[in-house]
Amino acid sequence: MRFGIIGTNWITDRLIKAMRDLPEFTIGAVYSRKMETGREFADRYGVESVYTDMSEMFQSGKIDAVYIASPNAFHVEQSLLAMENGIHVLCEKPAVTSVEEMDRVIKASNRFNVTFMEAMKSTVTPTFLNVKKNLDKIGPLRRFVFHYNQYSSRYDKYKEGIIENAFKPELGNGAKMDLGVYCIAPIVHLAGEPEAALKNDYLLSTGADGQGSMILRYNGVEAVVMYSKISDSHLPSEIQGENGTIEIDRISDPKSATLKYRDGQMEDLSIPHEFDTMYYEVKEFINCVNNKQVESAINTHDISRNVIKLLEG
Repeated sequence: MRFGIIGTNWITDRLIKAMRDLPEFTIGAVYSRKMETGREFADRYGVESVYTDMSEMFQSGKIDAVYIASPNAFHVEQSLLAMENGIHVLCEKPAVTSVEEMDRVIKASNRFNVTFMEAMKSTVTPTFLNVKKNLDKIGPLRRFVFHYNQYSSRYDKYKEGIIENAFKPELGNGAKMDLGVYCIAPIVHLAGEPEAALKNDYLLSTGADGQGSMILRYNGVEAVVMYSKISDSHLPSEIQGENGTIEIDRISDPKSATLKYRDGQMEDLSIPHEFDTMYYEVKEFINCVNNKQVESAINTHDISRNVIKLLEG
């Protein structure tokens, strides 16, 4: 499948390197606002076609799908433009910045009969899917404690007065959108939409949130979510039930999961990952396109909508 690339940054580099193990993935074209930036990126991967006009790339006949890794605020319009031109869309998380935007994306995906999938890598990994499969073993669920706290390398520059994209709310960025999404999405995958949510944010001078937390309420279950770009944590995440606990190494990239029963017995729920985590999201996306599905059965449109509903505001 020939992909167009939007976003010449580190995450795109990582995705392309991960795709070396997926022969169905090829790059047909690269888009950049500046030709020199796009050409430099394209030359790195032996790509001939570079565009500074997005519509021209979508209409070129050189791509079947597009991977969008631009700033969050640009996702919706770029996704809509792609789908209007019959191009399938794999869009980095968060897929959009509001429920209204997500509704427009879902409508376009169905109208033009093209696949749209949010690139939430963690929820399609073998280990996470195995956790989901074994969730009933810990009995009635009582609490999720999921967190992603990672001191941003850009925060040091922020303190020096240099404001980079990571701390610009006008681009849809901040701790909740960039890191909190990795906690909220798996909870929605496992427990659905909550009945209510209590939110707390610490805003920096730019208006971007540096850290925050949420408590999501379900019937008999609560989910505690913590995220930060201005501090670190090395603790695992966990799911608590009446019969035991499932401990997960990193909720953003789950490779190790251990079920600890109340009687002291333990069960390893980890499934060895043969490939880079990003491989699994692209493989799922390509399968959806090949099977003529407008959405993934795992990273569904409805889940993406429920997640952005919690992230919004």
